[in-house]
Amino acid sequence: MSEKRPRMQKKKSNPLDSWAPSDAAELYGVDRWGKNIFEIGDNGNVVMSAGTSRVDLKGLVDEIRLRGLELPVLIRFTDILRHRFKVIHDAFQHAFNTYEYGGQFRPVYPIKVNQHRHIVEDIVNLGAPYHHGLEAGSKPELLIAIAHHRDPEALIVCNGFKDEEYVDSALLGIKLGHKVCLVVEKLTELDLILERAKALKVEPILGIRMKLSSRGRGQWEGSSGDKSKFGLRSSDILTALATLRRRRMLDKLQLLHVHIGSQITDIQRFKHAAREVCCFFKEISRHGASIQYLDFGGGLAVDYDGSQTNFPSSANYGPREYAADIVDAVSIACREGNIPHPNIVIESGRALVAHHSMLVIEAISSTDLENGMTPPPLPRNPNPVLKDIHDVVENISAKNYQESYHDAIQAGQYALTLFNHGNLTLEERAGVETRFRLACQKILQLVRKLDYVPDDLAGLESMLATTYFCNYSVFQSIPDHWVIRQLFPVMPLHRVSEKPTAFGVLADITCDSDGVIDQFVDLRDVRHTLPLHPLRKNEPYYIGIFLVGAYQEILGDLHNLFGDTTVVHVSSNDKGYIIDKTIGGDTVMEVLAYVQFTRDGINARMRERIETALQDGNLTLEQSASVTRHFERMLDSDTYLSMG
Repeated sequence: MSEKRPRMQKKKSNPLDSWAPSDAAELYGVDRWGKNIFEIGDNGNVVMSAGTSRVDLKGLVDEIRLRGLELPVLIRFTDILRHRFKVIHDAFQHAFNTYEYGGQFRPVYPIKVNQHRHIVEDIVNLGAPYHHGLEAGSKPELLIAIAHHRDPEALIVCNGFKDEEYVDSALLGIKLGHKVCLVVEKLTELDLILERAKALKVEPILGIRMKLSSRGRGQWEGSSGDKSKFGLRSSDILTALATLRRRRMLDKLQLLHVHIGSQITDIQRFKHAAREVCCFFKEISRHGASIQYLDFGGGLAVDYDGSQTNFPSSANYGPREYAADIVDAVSIACREGNIPHPNIVIESGRALVAHHSMLVIEAISSTDLENGMTPPPLPRNPNPVLKDIHDVVENISAKNYQESYHDAIQAGQYALTLFNHGNLTLEERAGVETRFRLACQKILQLVRKLDYVPDDLAGLESMLATTYFCNYSVFQSIPDHWVIRQLFPVMPLHRVSEKPTAFGVLADITCDSDGVIDQFVDLRDVRHTLPLHPLRKNEPYYIGIFLVGAYQEILGDLHNLFGDTTVVHVSSNDKGYIIDKTIGGDTVMEVLAYVQFTRDGINARMRERIETALQDGNLTLEQSASVTRHFERMLDSDTYLSMG
């Protein structure tokens, strides 16, 4: 889905007209989306500054390569994750103090946001001081939670559809000393949970997910509201309360749960939902339930573009306003209903982990449309259409640029018609095409100086964009850009003290035309090109894709069988940064195994082919041995290109 803003295409003075490091920060928006954790250093390199020391990202990538690791590489910064824990918890503590709130803050991390073991382990360790729990939505995730959870005060919240095995696992988790809450998503689950709890002789901790009328706003708003596939309606809740009362188990209902969607961009949606939640809370309390936890689900948004708006890739609020609105609403409800303050739970995953991961890719080549822009001289008796477009190019000015563009379009279309009818030679067609691109390039230079861009010229920059071919896969590493056109901050990691002179898009190395990043963050609108620098021979050019820690790793698919990238965990201390651990990317054999190929099967087939080639005289014995070794090595190699 393409993201659109209802914004006027007004341009302020172009920062490329003059250049300083502050212009780079403004151009790429790093001061806005970086949230005081990324900035531009004096040497023109991007710096991570969330920990006790500043990490030069260009220097870090150089060191990673010296260690024999190849790009693309996903870098996870432990210091940023620690920082995000503090930001979220401080926001709620500030709200608790402001409203003299008596409950406790007991958030949980939804494992689905990123299930990789090292991240779950970091979440458990860094979240321990805050009693940060875990949320599971499936049997595998529940197994992860029970195995890694250590804090008896923190929650394990069990969401999603449940069968007997799921329910038994959660109940046995209670026997193991965990505070596991089974959230009833549909009414039929309640009887199953109560039956299994009786059979296993476990006192269950129950929750009810309420189906709100309030809806979120953004890419995922369809997951909320009356049509949500999860949650109990008002009549179902009354039935559940009656069932629990009849079985004398109303005291086991300890948690009320809602979820209005992911990446909620407009704080008003939270305000409306919080009021509705609190009305449910008061009514359910009136029916005799002693609710100890109010779980407001996920939705705390990440401001990917730094615009602080309700645009789908942004948010018009921050963690403090979000926390204040929730705590204020609950405080009012408790005062009105004379109810003790419950503990507040949120299930923020994106806002917790998105910032701490970045993907580093290398541009390996580019197509620069400005090269070859000088067309050959006109022949003595040129075709009239060639003469027409030549005259257009020669006479472009600030006064007639729009008319010139229309004339160039007309000439180009007429030339194509002539060629398709055999009335234009290949040389003449090439001459028209070259001059058309040159005309567009000259017009674009004038357009970039305008305060207002005419609609019919708005696509010039995209049409003339330089394609930078980069060693990565959109489908594997940032699938949300491909599927829903999610924006991520993208910028070069170095040379940003130089004035960028190219405007590019980032093509990957898959055999798919969709494998390209061609939408970029911008304060006023979505950019369709990214300001970049010309590539230099024998010099790497590193580009960072930021805020990719939520969902991207786990949603990535094996398009063209490009596997997981190498991962590096980095933390800092007073002496500098430390590479805590490195995790190798998928090998060729590992991705083949994902699609049911075996090493023995591949080798057997290869031996058959080699033997046939020997018999046909296409290989010598010595060559056959070399070919065998080559393909054996290939099975253990990285799926991406080796640039060493």
